[in-house]
Amino acid sequence: MLRIALLMLFRDRAKYMMLIVGLTFCSLLMTQQASVFCGLMLWTTATVRNIGAKVWVFDAKVEQVNEVIPLREIEVTRVRGVPGVEWAVPLYVGIEQARLSDGSFQNVQLVGLDTATFVGRPMEITKGKIEDLRLPDAVIIDQVGIAKFRKKGIAIDIGTTFEINDKTARVVALCHANRSFLGQPYVYTTYDRALQFAKPQRKMMSCVLAEPKQGVSARELALRISALPGLQAYERDDLFWNTIWWYIKNTGIPISFGTVVLMGVIVGIAIAGQTFYLFILDNLRYLAALKAMGARMPILAAMVFLQSFSVGFVGFGLGVGLTSIFGYKVLKLEQPPFFMPWQVPVFVAIIIILICCFSAAIGLRKIAKLEPAVVFK
Repeated sequence: MLRIALLMLFRDRAKYMMLIVGLTFCSLLMTQQASVFCGLMLWTTATVRNIGAKVWVFDAKVEQVNEVIPLREIEVTRVRGVPGVEWAVPLYVGIEQARLSDGSFQNVQLVGLDTATFVGRPMEITKGKIEDLRLPDAVIIDQVGIAKFRKKGIAIDIGTTFEINDKTARVVALCHANRSFLGQPYVYTTYDRALQFAKPQRKMMSCVLAEPKQGVSARELALRISALPGLQAYERDDLFWNTIWWYIKNTGIPISFGTVVLMGVIVGIAIAGQTFYLFILDNLRYLAALKAMGARMPILAAMVFLQSFSVGFVGFGLGVGLTSIFGYKVLKLEQPPFFMPWQVPVFVAIIIILICCFSAAIGLRKIAKLEPAVVFK
């Protein structure tokens, strides 16, 4: 009987293809939009992933990594005095304005690293040496900056100079860094030089990076540091998720992407439900014949669900496959953002299953009211 159900489905090629196309589009839309949303949220944590310190210490009012409230230099000494701290170094992170040789401007994410240890250094140096950062006016620029400057007609390479707030910066190395949420290039230099590049103010330090001693967990150390008045410390993973949840709660990004995903669900239900209902109508005489020959509703229901889930399986596979091809292409370009964790295909699979169940239920409702005698009319 199940074989007969599949033969009935494949025989009507037009409606079979309509079902496949509808569910493929639904799966593609939901998977692609959910993956772009995850990629965009991942961009918001670029600073955490690029620097990679285990414990981050901020002003007590800071809730996520892209929010900077300057600290006093003395806070480094206070953090170093907390039991369980192996070392602690200052970090500067700020948006500064770079002026190119042709007079055009480009905002950059300036990162000032500890001169002695280079804690938070770029994870991948593509050209040059990190040690050259100790040379006068030295900076390291990432691949985003190279691409943005190239669009302005300027080729960035070792030895290229530009200005940051009217102070000369000379490129000594090139790196690859995770792209930031705002799409601004990362420019690395030493902490002391970053303070010279930045606009002067009473407090300059953005945060303190700390490392726990052996036998002390990062989360435990963060709790100890947070006990200091005016400071709030985060373990790296906690800061990562705090940043993501802050953007989810305080921006319209989830609503925007959620609306598109909802539209995909509605389109899938509308196309699959209507098409499958028409498919059942066209095959009523065959189902009536089976019913007249003694086929009970559980058997007919199994046939209908097999037909529905066969289409759903193919549509889901094609949708996720096309999204993966899309993701493979855009990851080379690094935009738009794209990240597809395993939860996304699982979520889409559940939605497709629900759509298939809904479509099958519509057909079963018609079959349940079907009189076997209709086959003789």
